Amino acid sequence: MFITKKYISRRTVLRGAGVALSLPLLDSMIPAQTPLAQTAANTKVRFSGLFVPHGMAPGWWIPEGPTLDPKNLPTILQPLANVANQTVVMSGLWSKCAEPPLGVTGADHWVASGFMAAEKPKKATGADINNGITIDQLIAQKIGQESLLPSLQQAIEDPGANSSNCGEGYSCAYTNSISWASHSVPLPMELNPQVVFERLFGDVQAKTPEQRAARRNQDKSILDSITQSLASFKQSLGPGDKQRIEEYADSVREIERRLEIASKSAGGINQEGIPVPAGVPDSFDEHIKLQFDLQALAYQADITRVSSLLYARDLTGRNFPASGTNTSFHGGSHHAENPDRIKDYSLINKYHVACLAYFAEKLKSIKEGNGTLLDSTLILYGTNMGDSNQHLHYDVPHILVGGANGKLKGGRHLPFKTKTITTGNLMLSILNMYGIQQESIGDSTGSLPGLV
Repeated sequence: MFITKKYISRRTVLRGAGVALSLPLLDSMIPAQTPLAQTAANTKVRFSGLFVPHGMAPGWWIPEGPTLDPKNLPTILQPLANVANQTVVMSGLWSKCAEPPLGVTGADHWVASGFMAAEKPKKATGADINNGITIDQLIAQKIGQESLLPSLQQAIEDPGANSSNCGEGYSCAYTNSISWASHSVPLPMELNPQVVFERLFGDVQAKTPEQRAARRNQDKSILDSITQSLASFKQSLGPGDKQRIEEYADSVREIERRLEIASKSAGGINQEGIPVPAGVPDSFDEHIKLQFDLQALAYQADITRVSSLLYARDLTGRNFPASGTNTSFHGGSHHAENPDRIKDYSLINKYHVACLAYFAEKLKSIKEGNGTLLDSTLILYGTNMGDSNQHLHYDVPHILVGGANGKLKGGRHLPFKTKTITTGNLMLSILNMYGIQQESIGDSTGSLPGLV
């Protein structure tokens, strides 16, 4: 039980000109002499789904044995050492949804949408597209209705011209979005961090986009718009809450500083060989960290509890200088079984996992209630290929990080026999963690053995 002198609503919002600043959980938001489970400190579970195409380098990611030893992780997973005790790695899973249906040609590069749906998308290029509803949206229907945004969708790579036919008779919708609200409604993945920021902190009561744009053009922090109200609000807080508010404000201001730098980008082809729209960070590294930091802020302020992020689109020619190799992503995935090229490709995979680790450690650093944001979050990180050189969709790597409010025990490796357990079983088990009881989803045949 927590006892505080003053009770402040968890839904307190500080407003300024075109600004609505939601606040993190404070001790003052916990009613005095109220059981913890009946207060705002009874933390809400979050979910984040992250998709990366092209699998991982064979032989460089599967742990030895059933326990994750932070000091003895395989090369690609080494960045997860600091959160290994909250990580579950699954090997041997079968992504059947990425394989073409019987008698139908093509798939592979056009079915990222199947990742969280575990269902084969319909081969179509027009209005008759059909994909399974993704688990992030099913979770959002369950837990996202109490927050400002039921869910948040982000991406790192521009979908480009969005032609109606991306290839092999499959619509671009299947590769442009990993979040589907219904069988025919893909949700747009937001590329620009500034737009995400405005969705999180722009005042919904500002009547027009022009009013919100006018605030941005004032060239000052959103915090400047609420200086007086923030100072007045802090006067009523205890020392611990004051410090928490100051740290939160510092995080907001630092993101604004980075967004200001990104806003000066004129767009064009960046050093990684990828078209970048104006206002979007030139480098993948800064871009993905900004997107993850925005997710963390959104979770901290309970603006949303569900998010998804698309690392890259299939067939991308992007390279990642921060990985230690200039090999392009798609080109490196076709390693021709050459050991040196496989090793080189593993550097890209390791870097992508390092970005996951950045997000997980960020959540771990933010205190909430009796734990951290990572304790109350489940991050799903996965792909839809095993050996990408041969376009094989079995032995596909999937990683879970976080505690899901005590629903998941970390520090484990769950190996499964090749081509026996579909990724649908994993998706079904994740739904069960959120209290969503379904008999099946997509190609599932039951819950994932040993996960929960």
